[in-house]
Amino acid sequence: MKLTTKGRYAVTAMLDLALHQYDGVVTVADIAQRQQISVAYLEQLFGRLRRHGLVDSVRGPGGGYRLAMPGAEIPLTRIVAAVNESIHTTQCGGDPALCCKGDGQQCLTHDVWEELGQRIAQFLDSITLAQLVEEQHRKEAAQAAPVKMAQTVLRSAH
Repeated sequence: MKLTTKGRYAVTAMLDLALHQYDGVVTVADIAQRQQISVAYLEQLFGRLRRHGLVDSVRGPGGGYRLAMPGAEIPLTRIVAAVNESIHTTQCGGDPALCCKGDGQQCLTHDVWEELGQRIAQFLDSITLAQLVEEQHRKEAAQAAPVKMAQTVLRSAH
């Protein structure tokens, strides 16, 4: 499998959107700044995500994007598929006419790569956007805990 920047950026942008949508709609410019991704590239991705029903757009002043459904209903495979990203791990992409050796002949390791692709798809399908949001909140809480502890220690030393 070769998950290109298109698929990785789409998942990253959707996670950023899910993390920040509680403040209202989120602009592509804000996501671009936080994630250091080109605004033009994100606009292309969000166009595809909108056409696939994953995000809603709000036009006009104060406009932006928001999730079109709860994050628990959005598996990562759906995001990747929305931006036309393939998760095939074989050279032929699963098309027998294009098989590795030509003339419909499979390479010796075709079945191994095909099974790997299926397992990757199952893995990505088992993770939802809501799970990623929850994990990010846990990470942020864990990072904040030592800072709060240090501040408490410093205050009690005075």
